[in-house]
Amino acid sequence: MQTQSSARRVSFSEALRFWIKLGFISFGGPAGQIAIMHRELVEKRRWLGEERFLHALNYCMLLPGPEAQQLAIYIGWLMHRTWGGIAAGAFFVIPSIFILLGLSYIYAAYGSIPVIAGILDGFKPVVVAIVVEAVVKIGRRALKRGIHLVIAALAFVAIYLLHVPFPLIVLTAALIGLAGAIYFPASFSPPPENKTESKDSNIEELPRLVITDEGVPPAHTLPDHVRFAKTLAIGTLLWLLPFVLLIAWQGSNSLHIQEYRFFTQSALVTFGGAYAVLAYVTQAITAAPYNWITPAQAVDGLALAETTPGPLIMVLQFVGFMAGWNYPPDGMTQLSSAVLGALVATYATFLPCFLFIFLGAPYIEYLRGNKLLTGALSGVTSAVVGVILNLAVVFGAAVIFSGGFIGNFNLFAAILFAISLAALFYFRIGVIWVVLGGGLIGLLRNAF
Repeated sequence: MQTQSSARRVSFSEALRFWIKLGFISFGGPAGQIAIMHRELVEKRRWLGEERFLHALNYCMLLPGPEAQQLAIYIGWLMHRTWGGIAAGAFFVIPSIFILLGLSYIYAAYGSIPVIAGILDGFKPVVVAIVVEAVVKIGRRALKRGIHLVIAALAFVAIYLLHVPFPLIVLTAALIGLAGAIYFPASFSPPPENKTESKDSNIEELPRLVITDEGVPPAHTLPDHVRFAKTLAIGTLLWLLPFVLLIAWQGSNSLHIQEYRFFTQSALVTFGGAYAVLAYVTQAITAAPYNWITPAQAVDGLALAETTPGPLIMVLQFVGFMAGWNYPPDGMTQLSSAVLGALVATYATFLPCFLFIFLGAPYIEYLRGNKLLTGALSGVTSAVVGVILNLAVVFGAAVIFSGGFIGNFNLFAAILFAISLAALFYFRIGVIWVVLGGGLIGLLRNAF
């Protein structure tokens, strides 16, 4: 195991080169991204020990947002303090920002061209299969007790039939879990031989991880109230400055101000990863008062995000792009409005990730193993299963029935959906290959 002193001898420039590389190779969803970091940083480069890596990983899984990116921030911060965390987290997403901007423009400007339309027709059923797989795999891990299954079912009914806001569902589930941990601990405690896994895994599960004593932490990771206050002030300023500039430029009720507020809110309630937040976002933006995109466009965005490196939650950049493209403010072209919308969505989504690490890491570690916290999180995770099931139903209705369950049945989409499920579940083919295969099938179908 690497000692703390040897880990600190890794130069900032050497680490920076790795973080840049990681941004271009981080395919495979969070489980794949975590596996890449483990192989590169623990096994190959020996920059930090197994126990320290696992400590960071389990902390990140307690947070809302993309845990793989937060893990990169944590490790960068651990080795090179704040600037190390900034470099690691920023370059984890920068390549995907530019790649997805290009794909979003092609989609918005040329999506009606037969070649593009055929590729997207192949993508869509695959995306429905990916979401169904996520429901099954997350459900297997989360629904360990009967009460967890009840919470998941109630969450599905609440969001699908009653249209209850996602944050309220999360809060209610957390309170139920907390109350259960206090009054019925046996019903909410995890069963024996529980596994530590990714909260947003849409591919193979990670091997079992065992947390052991990791020794004395580096000095800069210890709680410091002065540093906490300074970091909070800087983070607040970084959020407020673009917000104020946008208000001064476009007014307080402009599209981009609405996006800034909305994506900030979504970043704070994204327990359960990208699929959960996409369910929340889809519920909100495809209906009044926003009506920014359609459910079919949301499916297309997830398909595009699946084909790029970086966290899957980058799909929110696509949403911001399409909202700006569909509703450009006066004085802006469609493209400039769309690019600004994409950047606003990305900035508001990822800024909190850095703050969660820089502010909370020294304090939240004291709560590891706390039974009340575990109970509350088990309630939230159970609700997330119901929310993602809602996403699968909404996407399936839009794709397979071409406009809802009362719409026309799309036989091609149904067959490709079934093939994709088989590829993911039984043949364990990687997500990126299934998505690209679906696109190729759609292209060939349109060509012939």
